Amino acid sequence: MTSKKFILAKITKLVLHTIFWAIVLFGYTYFFGYNTENIHYVFSFSLFLMPVTIGTTYIVTDILIPKYLIKEKYQFFILYCIYTLIISAYFIIYSFFYGLIFLTDVRIGEMAPMTRSPLFLFVAVYFIVFIASALSLAQHNYKSTSTNQKLKTKILEAQLKLKEQELRYLKMQIHPHFLFNTLNTMYGFALKKSEETPEMILKLSNLLDYLLYQADKPTVSLKEELDHIKDYISLERMRFSDTLEITMNFDEVDDGIMVAPMLFIPFVENSFKHGQIKNKKLSIIMELVYQNNTINFSIKNSIHHSTLENDKDGIGLSNIKKRLASLYPNTYELIISKNENWYTVNLVLNT
Repeated sequence: MTSKKFILAKITKLVLHTIFWAIVLFGYTYFFGYNTENIHYVFSFSLFLMPVTIGTTYIVTDILIPKYLIKEKYQFFILYCIYTLIISAYFIIYSFFYGLIFLTDVRIGEMAPMTRSPLFLFVAVYFIVFIASALSLAQHNYKSTSTNQKLKTKILEAQLKLKEQELRYLKMQIHPHFLFNTLNTMYGFALKKSEETPEMILKLSNLLDYLLYQADKPTVSLKEELDHIKDYISLERMRFSDTLEITMNFDEVDDGIMVAPMLFIPFVENSFKHGQIKNKKLSIIMELVYQNNTINFSIKNSIHHSTLENDKDGIGLSNIKKRLASLYPNTYELIISKNENWYTVNLVLNT
């Protein structure tokens, strides 16, 4: 298949070059035939001038341009251009004498007017060389642009695949952590043989459905994300019972607002995991405001004064930061702060 394409490309190139030089020969005949009726002389002279034109052209387009000009070896390009100019000028002068001696028997008056001066011959030959060189440079520029575009496309595809793999990896790390916490909670209720266990299993089923099926989607509705946060909190309310004091202030949002799945739940998990009971209560305050295509999400949990000494991010929080950087580059702001009583997370996200 490759050899057929190669052969076809070569044949196409040969045909195009043959057509080009046939047009040049016709142009020479028309140009040098101005103000004369001796077509035989004009055609013979034009035909004799063709080899020097073709040779000069291919030296410039196939050697000087690709090997020196394109590679920015300008000194060698200029030097070899001068050599080519001198040698081609010699053969152009030779063509002039060919027309004078062999076609008119040294009767300059019988020469076509446009061939009596070597100046017109130089103009004709170098004009063709210039046109061919311009076409060659345009072809090189097109090939270079096309190659660069293909390379950019491949790089972008590779970066996209790498980002997708990174996001999958981050999700894989988040999912077991989420599942472990919820199963632990259910296990505790099963040991107590609590009457709330069936309701807990139902809510856990909803969460698992979200975790296993919805979280693999690129985006989910913000309303759906908030509903599952509420389910998760309902589970935690059962687990903590009277020791949990939680406040939720969520704006009403429509189904058209989309976010990455599992974007806010890890923050909620961290509040329960790292929050500390003070005055016999684990206090958590959550708020989400949606305005002007911007989500403002904040959550804070109670901590002890001694927690201030430990400022290292856990794996969960580190993964969240990586996901935000990959999914929302330059469109989010994450601020984490601590004081003597509260650990606070503020996330501002442009949708």
